[in-house]
Amino acid sequence: MSRLKRLMSWLTTTDHKRIGLLYFYTAFVFFLVGGLEALFIRAQLAQPDGHVVSAETFNQLFTMHGTTMVFLALMPLTASFFNYIVPLQIGARDVAFPRLNAFSYWVFVLGALLMNASWFTGPLFHAGRLNVAPDAGWFGYANLTSRQYSPGPNIDFWLLGLQILGVSSLAAGFNFIVTILNLRAPGMKMMRLPVFSWMTLVTSFLIITAFPVITVALVLLMFDRFFGTHFYLTSAGGDPVLWQHLFWIFGHPEVYILILPAMGIVSEVLPTFARKPLFGYTVVVYSGVLIGFMGWGVWSHHMFSVGLGPIADSVFSATTMLIAVPTGVKIFNWLATLWGGQLRFTTAMLFAIGFIALFTIGGLSGVTHASPPADLQQTDTYYVVAHIHYVLFGGTIFGLFAGMYYWWPKMTGRLLSETLGKWHFALVFVGMNLAFFPMHLIGLLGMPRRIYTYSPDLGVSTLNLVSTIGAFLIGVGVLVFIWNVWRTRTRGQTAGNDPWGGATLEWTISSPPPVHNFDVIPTVASRLPRWTKTQLKAIPEGAKLAEIHVPGGSIWPLVTALGLPVLALAPLSHRLPFAFVGATIILLGIFRWAFEPFEA
Repeated sequence: MSRLKRLMSWLTTTDHKRIGLLYFYTAFVFFLVGGLEALFIRAQLAQPDGHVVSAETFNQLFTMHGTTMVFLALMPLTASFFNYIVPLQIGARDVAFPRLNAFSYWVFVLGALLMNASWFTGPLFHAGRLNVAPDAGWFGYANLTSRQYSPGPNIDFWLLGLQILGVSSLAAGFNFIVTILNLRAPGMKMMRLPVFSWMTLVTSFLIITAFPVITVALVLLMFDRFFGTHFYLTSAGGDPVLWQHLFWIFGHPEVYILILPAMGIVSEVLPTFARKPLFGYTVVVYSGVLIGFMGWGVWSHHMFSVGLGPIADSVFSATTMLIAVPTGVKIFNWLATLWGGQLRFTTAMLFAIGFIALFTIGGLSGVTHASPPADLQQTDTYYVVAHIHYVLFGGTIFGLFAGMYYWWPKMTGRLLSETLGKWHFALVFVGMNLAFFPMHLIGLLGMPRRIYTYSPDLGVSTLNLVSTIGAFLIGVGVLVFIWNVWRTRTRGQTAGNDPWGGATLEWTISSPPPVHNFDVIPTVASRLPRWTKTQLKAIPEGAKLAEIHVPGGSIWPLVTALGLPVLALAPLSHRLPFAFVGATIILLGIFRWAFEPFEA
């Protein structure tokens, strides 16, 4: 196959496995970008009165670091596993809507590129400025985002980019809900679903209900910035606290959108390497569903300092404490799974156990925010930075690394090096605790977050230096992982169908799987089909399999997605023709997509 044909095969692919790989590699690049931004932040804060970057650049760095990690790295990394693993786990040949799946990926890529283009477009908007990256914080609080306080295009890139990314998330969410509910193999009842597929389903429901909320908030902000409305301006009858309500009504379910998939991964990894079924499967599933419901009732614990009053404070304090219960249930079930098991301390297992330890610390520091008086002291300090990183780095990222080592042989046919993997784990585990645990003390000693420098009289210089050393140690650990991946391409041990002795359906087929996944769709007789007698349709030796239809490729999802950033150029450049061009591309793409011949 020529290079051009190979490139076109990737640009037009609708194969869920290829799209999963595209999501993975793209999101991992943005994970590195977000990590690089974090290292600049920590270099600036390593010593008091630092001069590594200016205050303006620092604001752009921490805004883009938060936005990149949440929307461009962690969410699409979980989407990569949704795409690759879920159809295999449920015994399906593909997702329900293959071309919508491709559209979701291309919208993500183009939205991410539009947002990061802001680093390089300064001269187009302001002579003498190198960049116009978003600079009002990843949370975008009003009125920092108003034209009065952010007159340049910085916030425009942010709000338009997030709206495009929301389209991608919604498309993926609807796709996986339909896939899991409708395409399960015969015999796979809902309570026989692997936990990872269950958490994918819960997460998808959270996505399709939470993202419309942030979309409303962004549309109101867009009207304020482009059309002179005043939804968030107090002097004109608006309310900046409205933004906080809308953002955190989205933002707290978003936390569970990020953490539930990692919980699902851990629930797959621990039983495999403990050689025993997950303890309390039903309870683990229902606790995940309960977290999804309860996640909607805790948002205002982010807002105790705005003066909501004693009744609201009491209600949200209670709900914040209560949501710790289903989370604690999961932790005890994971520990019970390990208890008495035949433990194999593979790299995937180490990251899963590390997840439990670090996420527990993050959860405990989160419970302290349930007390309004304590939260008032903590809310604008580095204590909160420590908490969110123990949850999202010690939790989500450790869970994702566990999934990478666990499913890498299925995705590529080769095993990652266990020796390098354990070095990776050790460096990241030590570095993570060095980087973020001192931040609890830094915050309690009074250092505010979101500041680009601090006085030596604050007494946190040594703690900040330790934190910076830890951040760079994490960077070294990630480099070890990259080397492991690169080395495995040519020297990795061949994996075979099932190198770990897993219990779920993805381990019944070759590594990597064929285009059609299963020669014969399996009939499932238990929750652990590989560990108990599984009823599979026998294939007589020498029999010729019937031709299996798989969806063909299509360029139109990419074309349709391309129209969205072109449309966004209209408000960015204040040139109306871009709106007509973008809308034309979208309509043409949808029309050709709808009437495209259905080919194998």
